[in-house]
Amino acid sequence: MSTGNGASSAPGHTSTSTTRTASRAPRTSRNSMFASLRIRNYRLFATGQAVSNTGTWMQRIAQDWLVLSLTGSASAVGITIALQFLPMLVLGLYGGVLADRLPKRPLLVATQSLMGLTGVALAVLTLAGHVQVWHVYLAALLIGLITVVDNPARQTFVSEMVGPAQLANAVSLNSANFQSARLVGPAVAGVLITAVGSGWAFLLNGLSFAAPVAGLLLMRTAELQPVRPQPRAKGQLREGLRYVAGRPELVWPIVLVGFIGTFGFNFPIWLSAFVGDVFHEGAGTYGFLNTLLAAGSLAGALLAARRGTSRLRLLVAAAVLFSALEVVAAFAPGFWLFAALLVPIGMFGLTVNVTANASVQTATDPEMRGRVMALYMMVFTGGTPIGAPLVGWITDTYGPRIGMAAGGAVSLAAAAGVAVVLSRVGNLRLSVSRHGVAFVPSKAAGGVLVRAA
Repeated sequence: MSTGNGASSAPGHTSTSTTRTASRAPRTSRNSMFASLRIRNYRLFATGQAVSNTGTWMQRIAQDWLVLSLTGSASAVGITIALQFLPMLVLGLYGGVLADRLPKRPLLVATQSLMGLTGVALAVLTLAGHVQVWHVYLAALLIGLITVVDNPARQTFVSEMVGPAQLANAVSLNSANFQSARLVGPAVAGVLITAVGSGWAFLLNGLSFAAPVAGLLLMRTAELQPVRPQPRAKGQLREGLRYVAGRPELVWPIVLVGFIGTFGFNFPIWLSAFVGDVFHEGAGTYGFLNTLLAAGSLAGALLAARRGTSRLRLLVAAAVLFSALEVVAAFAPGFWLFAALLVPIGMFGLTVNVTANASVQTATDPEMRGRVMALYMMVFTGGTPIGAPLVGWITDTYGPRIGMAAGGAVSLAAAAGVAVVLSRVGNLRLSVSRHGVAFVPSKAAGGVLVRAA
């Protein structure tokens, strides 16, 4: 697989509309960590997302803590998470088809507005004192249904704002944006829950969606690089699956993030259980641990933005380190060691996400990107309805340490398996030297850097 960031790194041809409008995009430096922010439309998008992401993290923390308070069960938290991601598992590919068919900016205005209304509705029920567990379940399910369309549209809209040359940088900055909000949101949510209850966190989240909607409406459409919407036709979903199936550089990153997303990213379950059952603390500590995890994730995103490239070998290495550290943290004897390990766990976990996302997007033709990214997100987040209840049950039955270790062990096995497959696909061999351990082209490959590398 090519490791460049830009049009030259993606196989196939850029669409006519993209080529025609590329000359209108502002020129940016590839070496700058914040290069994409020089583009006005992307600045508006990033600003709106920073506000709504903060609200989203507040709601996630408040939602998990509310369910745990109402039921006292980690499994109930797992069910809530599963309901939020179940629509992506069942309907995710259809969301990608819609993202390829419809203009993305007006589509995002609609989805972001609906998410805001859902947050306000949950706030009203909670503040009025009438909230029940099934209300939270229903809100999680509604958000999941909206996300089916919002996620692939939002992921692929990035390329229309910044163009192919800055795509890898913008994907990394999107993750940095999300993780920056993760630093603020849980801390604010912890204070609000302790002081006035979960309802205010839900309300602020609902109102926060006004920012991305305003940013989308203020964009200069002449500076966008839109991909021509695909006409409605039969077999578009199957076409997307066939497209991915024929490309190992797409298949194996998606497989790897599927396993890690299903079994390795169940932190709401583990952290809430560790706080309550192992460390015997409250909502403030839960928010603090989430903040540490976010700090590591933010570092990983900024490092990815600085690199500006995506290599499958980096993806596999980060996945191995993430999974191994998760197992180590599960058996950490004290609170502060457990807390400290969350920082590198967040960094390597985010590196997995950003590297896989950028690799898949840059290797995909623009007219197929909605369907491919829908499959990517369906596998990455859609596995949660399977993993979250299972991990929640293990956590309830055998304790938080075994639950977290089990998730890390499955992720580690998947990373090792994908590493072996990619080495065979790319005709690589394992090299051990004083400089470290790495996969390098085998002699049979004639020293040529192969696609899987």
